[in-house]
Amino acid sequence: MQFSPPNLDSTISVISAMITPAVLILATGSLILTTTNRLVRVIDRVREMLPEFEKQAAEKSLDALQQEKRDMLFAQLDRATIRARLIQKALARLYIALSVFLATSVALGVIALTHFTAAWVALVLGLIGAGLLFSASILLILESRISLAATYEEMDYIRRISHHHAPQGHKPSRWWKIIS
Repeated sequence: MQFSPPNLDSTISVISAMITPAVLILATGSLILTTTNRLVRVIDRVREMLPEFEKQAAEKSLDALQQEKRDMLFAQLDRATIRARLIQKALARLYIALSVFLATSVALGVIALTHFTAAWVALVLGLIGAGLLFSASILLILESRISLAATYEEMDYIRRISHHHAPQGHKPSRWWKIIS
């Protein structure tokens, strides 16, 4: 096989082909950043709960309100644990997808430069990367649903205990009945 330098048309088509994985690389990098932020928020939330767990552990007897708070804290911890594990799995898939998209871009350049007839390699790599990106997105959707459920549970708990501290004669908003 003899090497021949590329002409302008082939150079433009190679660069154009290499841009598509670059867009996917950018999107994956953006998802990695936001997903890492989500993981940090979960970890921070668990660390915020630690003093409350320690306080609860020091209590010998619990009244009904304290027991309800303990139950809520344990439910929040369970959800945070599941969320952290889902996020970690999603991050692993996103990092692998990023690597695969980079490999796709390199493969396109090598195939064009060497004139190999193995364009299927770049196609397979691109499909693998897209599959990883899709599966990471599914995990993040599940995680966001768990996060929303945890938020609703915490808000319901706060609303229940607020009735014990509300001013005499306070009535909940009528909207609460409509949306609950």
